[in-house]
Amino acid sequence: MFKLTRFLKGYRIKTVFGPFFKLIEAVFELITPLVVAWVIDTAIPMGQAGDYSGLIYGGLIILGLGVLGLAFALTAQFFASRASLGFGTNLRKELYEHINTFSYAELDKFSTTSLITRLTTDVNQAQQAVAMFIRLILRAPFITVGAIVMAMIVNLKLSLIFVISALIIGAALWLITSLSMPKYKEVQGRLDDVSRLTRENLAGARVVRAFGAEEREKKNFDTASEKLSSSSIKVGAISAVLNPLTYAVLNLAVIAILYFGGKTVYYGDLTQGKIIALVNYMTQILNAMVVFANLLITFTKASASAARINEVFAVTTSMKEGTGATPDFNQPAVKMENVSFRYASSSVDSLEHITLTALKGQSVGVLGGTGSGKTTLVSLISRLYDATEGYVSIFGNDVKDYNNAELRKIFGVVPQKAVLFNGTVRENMLWGDQNASDEDILSALETAQAKDFVLEKKGGLDFVVEQDGKNLSGGQRQRLTIARALVAKPEILILDDSSSALDFATDAKLRKALGVLREERGLTTVTVSQRATSVMHCDIIVVLDDGKIVGTGTHDELMESSEVYREIFRSQNKEDK
Repeated sequence: MFKLTRFLKGYRIKTVFGPFFKLIEAVFELITPLVVAWVIDTAIPMGQAGDYSGLIYGGLIILGLGVLGLAFALTAQFFASRASLGFGTNLRKELYEHINTFSYAELDKFSTTSLITRLTTDVNQAQQAVAMFIRLILRAPFITVGAIVMAMIVNLKLSLIFVISALIIGAALWLITSLSMPKYKEVQGRLDDVSRLTRENLAGARVVRAFGAEEREKKNFDTASEKLSSSSIKVGAISAVLNPLTYAVLNLAVIAILYFGGKTVYYGDLTQGKIIALVNYMTQILNAMVVFANLLITFTKASASAARINEVFAVTTSMKEGTGATPDFNQPAVKMENVSFRYASSSVDSLEHITLTALKGQSVGVLGGTGSGKTTLVSLISRLYDATEGYVSIFGNDVKDYNNAELRKIFGVVPQKAVLFNGTVRENMLWGDQNASDEDILSALETAQAKDFVLEKKGGLDFVVEQDGKNLSGGQRQRLTIARALVAKPEILILDDSSSALDFATDAKLRKALGVLREERGLTTVTVSQRATSVMHCDIIVVLDDGKIVGTGTHDELMESSEVYREIFRSQNKEDK
């Protein structure tokens, strides 16, 4: 948790003044029992004798202490709220920005749901701890120690009851905190599992129903929920002991004060007002200890959350940004030499000894079955991952030499899953280029075969796309994501199986329109597909099988030389017939 205190920068004055005002309020609270004792022992007898001035002054002093204490408490609450909200905002913002620096390799280490939980639940837990820290971290121990000191001033012998009670409760706090801290981290991990299953089942609800897997997924969710419940019950059981134990010890202490104090009053060594003062101080200790116990529980939870947040901050991107390079458009658009790649979680290479050259303006097709390494190959070209071995160059420069801004200008990447954002069609298209005009957008839509259906929609470019494009068909979503990439006017366009939902006629029109762009401005296209007809017209076709290139050439050349290509092409043509 201490590592996260840097996010309080800019709120240090509030962090200091919050506890300070709480201490002043605590001083007023500690004085009040002495005033009450004076009223009981002095002012009331004066009133019985007909002099009510003591009661009036005593009442005004108690009222004044209460009002001042409230004012200082509200001021402290204001400072604590501002500081904790600022802390949470700064932490959440920097954590989000840090996650955005991750390459795919780092994102693979954390699940999406885990990162979401850390950005929301864990940050909120840390923010709540900061708010309680500012308000109570000094007040609770100050009240405890102050009440013991004041009790010593009232009666030294009876104050030993306070000391013994505080020591017993302190030992209990330490033991319970030590036992519960590891459990809270386990609970957060279980919460990740429940969030992941919830997200998967909501996102894939149609698939679950299509396969009749409702009962199976319900069992999986129930299992994860039961594990979360079990972990929460265990840690709750440990924490639940604290408050009853605190109340029990302090109530026994009050009984002891009344018993021994009553004897002292009987023998005339102590007044009734001072006994009431001692009981009030014990009550203050009781309340302070309960608050301190809850504070420790909150801090235990926050420590577990802070550890999970720091795990994310501890991970730095393995892909260092290049210092900058100038593309030489006379050099090959893509050149891969003896490239191999292995995922961090795997013990075998996903790609082995890949060698490939594509000139500017050429069309490259990448064909292969599921799991053959097609997506991995194009991810290395656009530097979503770095090659484990070998060399990847783009327009004459090592891909690692380009900075991120330069790379994103060179590449337009259309992923397998068509991702659209809630907003208008225009707003989605402007992701490609924030300065694009409507004319640029319509041109890109026309090339992507999306112009007609967009203009038919109510509002045209102002038609509102729902989250994930749920109000569009699969083919429409794919065409819009292709158009979005074209708006950026990239030098290299990567289509990662991004026309799978298009019918053959639309797919053919799209290939023809991209061919016009290749001729007009030398656009290089890399098309990944499982359909041979989608890549058969490419200048170069790369056939992958189990991470290896088993054929390279044109359609005619591969029909002669590659058995894998012939089998794919003939099997798909039979299906088409």
